[in-house]
Amino acid sequence: MEAIKKIEINKISKIILVAFIGSLLLTISAKIKIPFYPVPMTMQTFVVLFLGIVLGSKVCLLIGGLYLLEGIYGLPVFAGTPEKGIGFIYFTGPTMGYLLGFLLAVYFAGLFNYEKGLLKNLIKLIFSVSLIYFLGVFWLAFLIGWEKPLFKLGAQPFLLAELFKILLLLILTPALLKIKKILRIT
Repeated sequence: MEAIKKIEINKISKIILVAFIGSLLLTISAKIKIPFYPVPMTMQTFVVLFLGIVLGSKVCLLIGGLYLLEGIYGLPVFAGTPEKGIGFIYFTGPTMGYLLGFLLAVYFAGLFNYEKGLLKNLIKLIFSVSLIYFLGVFWLAFLIGWEKPLFKLGAQPFLLAELFKILLLLILTPALLKIKKILRIT
């Protein structure tokens, strides 16, 4: 009985450590801006999908929730913080839909099984990342109005960067699946 408790405590400790590391990765990915056309890109969506592939849906929901709570609480974890504000006020601004979309994207990216078929994996990753933009554009519409060119404002500038990140993930997927087997978190 004691051995079972020790195993459970070790597993919980490992999940908590991984959650903090995942949250740190999301924070770092939000802060690094890479010159790209037509807008600079961060690697947040890459890390969201990366974490989903490697850690699975349940652990990644914990990571995503922790990341959002850190930002809502006022830690400068989001892109543009602290320069553009922090905390709940920043969270409920124009990027809230995208941030909430991270939860759906990481869940589905973690839920899917990735095989050797590039086309199937491509569809799964596109679906996952599209959830970020769906919620992001929806929230943007709520804030600025449905009559605005929402797709042009909230998604189109980022599509080329997203394609780049998804293609990079497709290349890395075999290695990521090996890491997933080693970590055995889920």
